[in-house]
Amino acid sequence: MKITETKLTGCLILEPQIFEDKRGAFFEVFKKKELSDFLGYEIDFVQENKSISKKGVLRGLHFQTGDSAQAKLVSVQKGEVVDVIVDIRPDSVTFGEHIKVNISDINNKSIFIPRGMAHGFVTLTNNVVFTYICDNYYNPALESGILYNDPDLAIDWGIDPLELIVSEKDLILPSFRELKK
Repeated sequence: MKITETKLTGCLILEPQIFEDKRGAFFEVFKKKELSDFLGYEIDFVQENKSISKKGVLRGLHFQTGDSAQAKLVSVQKGEVVDVIVDIRPDSVTFGEHIKVNISDINNKSIFIPRGMAHGFVTLTNNVVFTYICDNYYNPALESGILYNDPDLAIDWGIDPLELIVSEKDLILPSFRELKK
């Protein structure tokens, strides 16, 4: 497995070594020891989530706060997404910066997102199956987010805004400036 650091400290792209033969293909999505060794601390995933979305669905930007903060390993089982991660760690040198990574069932990339990051994605194909495993349990009382089209973040989601399907809940998330207060 190839692990690549991104400009957001601790946020990693994992690319598997794929073994193919006449039967199909096989690859390891992640190895706990390999990821923990790379991170310099042990990661322990406790919850797996899955979403299934139509083309144009935007989910995010979400995160858990306080004792419910979560690190995540995200991947696409079917289809393709533009995945966006925003650094919301106040002491980070990349605070307020974001990265975008296309992940799909073709490139089989995964992204490790450390605690202290907001996360979202937009689907580029129909019936996207998106999974994420988390190192902490979801707590609805400590969920938060940032408005996906916040002008201070200036995220280009790579899709016409008129084609986006966004939940009512995500349309009323606070701005990045409101988050910083």
